[in-house]
Amino acid sequence: MVELLKARALGDIPHGFAGRRGGVSTGLYAGLNVGLGSDDDRAAILRNRDMARDAVLPGTHLVTVRQVHSPDVVAVTQAFAEDARPVADALVTDRPGLLLGILTADCVPVLFADAAAGVIGAAHAGWKGAIGGVTDATIAAMEGLGARRDRMVCAIGPCIGRSSYEVTEDFADRFEEADADNGRFFSQGRPGHLQFDIGGYVAARLAGAGIGRVELLDEDTYSQPERFFSYRRACHRGEGGYGRQMAMIGLR
Repeated sequence: MVELLKARALGDIPHGFAGRRGGVSTGLYAGLNVGLGSDDDRAAILRNRDMARDAVLPGTHLVTVRQVHSPDVVAVTQAFAEDARPVADALVTDRPGLLLGILTADCVPVLFADAAAGVIGAAHAGWKGAIGGVTDATIAAMEGLGARRDRMVCAIGPCIGRSSYEVTEDFADRFEEADADNGRFFSQGRPGHLQFDIGGYVAARLAGAGIGRVELLDEDTYSQPERFFSYRRACHRGEGGYGRQMAMIGLR
C-alpha cells in the first residue's frame, strides 16, 4: 500500500505526498522510488509512478518536469511524454484530468490550490529555488490562469528538518543578505555551522506573498529512513544512489 500524506488545508482537492512505503523497487531504492534520474530499474520506477498516481487520482495523466533547482514554472495544458518533460521546477494548470507531480528527496514540495478558480500548482523548492523565488513565480503563474493569492491555500510536505540540515555560516549569510529577518530560520549547531529550517523559510515566503492559508506537515525526510528517501542521508551513509518521493495535486 502507498502511504499518502494529506493536508487539511487542501480539503477535498485530489492531492497527496507519497513517501517510500509501498512500491516495487528493491535495494537502495526499496519502496516507491519515482525518480527517473536514479539508477533504479526503469520498469520499477514507471510502475511506482503509476501506483502513486492511482493513489491520488486514478485514470489521469501524471505530469512532471526535469527539475534543475530553478525558479521556472510551466503552465500545463496537456500531458506530455516522459522523454519530453520541460526543464522547470514548478507546474500550474486549470485543466481537469492532469495530475501535477513534483519529486523530492529532502527539498521542499509545495502544493497550491485556488479551489474557487479551479487552478492548482506544485513547486519543488530546494534552497536555490526557494531563495530564487520559485514559490513567488508559481503564485504569479496561477494568477495568470485566474487564481487569486488571497484565496490560495498551500501545503508544504515532507522535507529535511532543521535538526537534520546542517549548513555553514557562509551559506546562512546569503539568506540574511537577502533579508535580515531570515536569521530566524538558522539556529546554532557545532562550531562554524548552523541548522537551517528550510520548511519554515518556505512557509514564511508564502505567507509574506499574501497566501491565505499555509499548512506545514513538518515531517523530516532525513530522520525517517523507513518512510522517506533522503539525498543527504544517502550521502552521509556513503550509499551509491538515492530514491525520490512525489507530491501530487490534480483537478477532477
